[in-house]
Amino acid sequence: MTSDDFRRIALSLEGAEQGSHMGATDFRVGGRIFATLASIHQGYGNLMLTPEMQAGFLEERPDLFLPIAGGWGRMGITHIRLAEATEDVLSGALRAAWKLRLEANARAKRPKSPRKKQ
Repeated sequence: MTSDDFRRIALSLEGAEQGSHMGATDFRVGGRIFATLASIHQGYGNLMLTPEMQAGFLEERPDLFLPIAGGWGRMGITHIRLAEATEDVLSGALRAAWKLRLEANARAKRPKSPRKKQ
């Protein structure tokens, strides 16, 4: 797969839009980033996952996925090696990041319950 494939698949997801953050191409839904091409010069696409999701991807396909170095990686941000990825795997990974962002967006819009007074 290539950066063009990553872009095509990301933009095929409902409500996805291409943007830019700090000079790097990103993909958003509801105005929030779910994937980027910030590491394309290294041959990676980046996925915004949870640490638990990242662990699952790494366990299943350590040849394709690796955490981004440092704190971002510990928070679940994950590289995917584009040259080794298949369309199915890349599509599934992007869909997982997109769905996670949709769910987070929905939670953020819910009204908070009032605190109980003691």
